[in-house]
Amino acid sequence: MAVEFQGGVVIGADTRTTLGSYVSNRVTDKLTPIHDKIYCCRSGSAADTQFIADLVRYYMQMYAVQHNEPPSVRTAAALFQELCYQNKDYLLAGIIVAGWDKHNGGTIYNIPIGGSLHRQPFTIGGSGSSFIYGYCDANFKKNMTQEEAVEFVKNAVTLAMSRDGSSGGCVRIAIINEDGVEMHFFPGNQLSVFYEGEDTAS
Repeated sequence: MAVEFQGGVVIGADTRTTLGSYVSNRVTDKLTPIHDKIYCCRSGSAADTQFIADLVRYYMQMYAVQHNEPPSVRTAAALFQELCYQNKDYLLAGIIVAGWDKHNGGTIYNIPIGGSLHRQPFTIGGSGSSFIYGYCDANFKKNMTQEEAVEFVKNAVTLAMSRDGSSGGCVRIAIINEDGVEMHFFPGNQLSVFYEGEDTAS
């Protein structure tokens, strides 16, 4: 998921990769750098999203050389959208693109499975997202501080992890603003514990 705050964006994800019910990787890094101040968050097929992210990263590097300036977040998102839409029958790829550029500041774009493109002040995706729409709608507010945005993302991802079997592990968060990227890692045993039901066996 990702959320805008005053001066930038915060993007976050869990770290679990699954093959059906088998957890194949507990500490995956789903936050993928596309350019210096542009990251994407991947959900769906790991193979599909890794390949698309690698391709977009290559073209964004070429763009920066040819235009002698960093690409905008919109440029990266538009290329993701083109690749996902043109190949929608063959890909299982949900992408969130977030970053900072001199034209629009911190911006977020969502490219869900199927290849449409949506600019939003916050967005969620992946299998765990259906469990946290209510939390995000109730707790999101415009012009958050950086600290509020980090707490919002961390709690939302933690709640998704607690309810979704395909989400879990740890939480990775990236704070992106004019100064660059600041990464944070929260191990699973240091995350907040929310209500998970009661033991009624006794």
